[in-house]
Order: sequence, then structure tokens, then C-alpha cells
Amino acid sequence: MGVFEFVMADMARKYRLKQRAERQAQTRQRIVEAAVELHTTLGPAHTSMVAIAERAGVERPTLYRHFSTMQDLFSACSSHHWAQNPPPDPEPWLKINDPEARLRQGLMELYTYYSDHEPGLWKILRDLEDMPELRPFAAHRIAHRQRVRDVLASAWPDRGPQQKFLMAALAHAVDFFAWRSLRRQGLTNEGAIELIVRFVKAI
Repeated sequence: MGVFEFVMADMARKYRLKQRAERQAQTRQRIVEAAVELHTTLGPAHTSMVAIAERAGVERPTLYRHFSTMQDLFSACSSHHWAQNPPPDPEPWLKINDPEARLRQGLMELYTYYSDHEPGLWKILRDLEDMPELRPFAAHRIAHRQRVRDVLASAWPDRGPQQKFLMAALAHAVDFFAWRSLRRQGLTNEGAIELIVRFVKAI
């Protein structure tokens, strides 16, 4: 084989490898998207690997080549869902010095996010509550909720021994299940925010 033929063969081999890698990446993405769709409609606890393979249009051996365990798949799904549906960033709220105004702004952004994604979040968070072994996959969501609480709390004067009550009230205010409970009582987001603001101010 001459130099030219060797170079052309090498280029062809690299092209085939690139195409194979792209197909594998597309298959992996299809599996993740299928799993997220099932997680947000049925819930993670009610989603089997068989169902995911069927939804993604792949054979089970193909699924297991990409994700050897359900935990590996959960991790990929969690990252994908977070990237596609990012919650509000609390850092800009730090520019709002008035504690009540910051609280109202933060809760409005958070509650709007909850409203927009309620069906899927309910299925996912419900199963995370019922299955502690799934909670590590919500670590970034838990950290975000804690950061939201801390940003909202930092605008209020320190209450000394009573500070724990403020923190508990704000942790309750930013919790998805607390928001959902208020909505199920017939409150709008605006009404829920007004109730929470009065609650926090009364502490």
C-alpha cells in the first residue's frame, strides 16, 4: 500500500469511528430523553428499564451498554432534566436590599417555576420522598433549595435565638410540597406569597 492509499484508508477509518461515536451519542441521548419523559409522567419509582428501552426504541442490551445500572441512568436523567428546566437563580436577588421585596421577588420566580413544571416535578419529588435511595440524585435540587432559603434569609435582621424560626419558615416557604398544598387550598401564587410574607413578618 502506497502512502496515498494509507492516508486515505486512515481517513476512512477515522470517519467511520466518528460516525459510530455520533450514533452512540445519539442513542444515549434518546435513552435519556425517553427516561426523563417516563419519569415526569409515571415517576422514577414506576419506570422500568424495559419501559425505557421500549420508549427509546432500543433493545435492552443496547440500553445496558450505555447504562449498566438504573443508578447510572438516574444520574444522567437528573442532569438532563436540570439543564433543560433550570430553576430560578437566586443570586440576583441579593441586589434587593429590602427583605420583604426580596422575599416577594424570590417566591414569585420560584412559584412560577413550580407552576410551569408542576406535573413532572410532582411525579419526581413524590418518588424521592417515598424512596430515600433515590435522593442522592436530587442533591443539586436540594442544594438549590437551601441556597434560595439562605439568600432570602440574609435580607432579614438576625433574630438571635429566634433565627431558627425564620429559617424554618423560609425553608417551608420554598418547599415544593408546601407550595402545592397552598395551591390545592385554592390560593393563587400571589395569594400564597401574600400569606407567606405575612407569616414571615409575624415571626
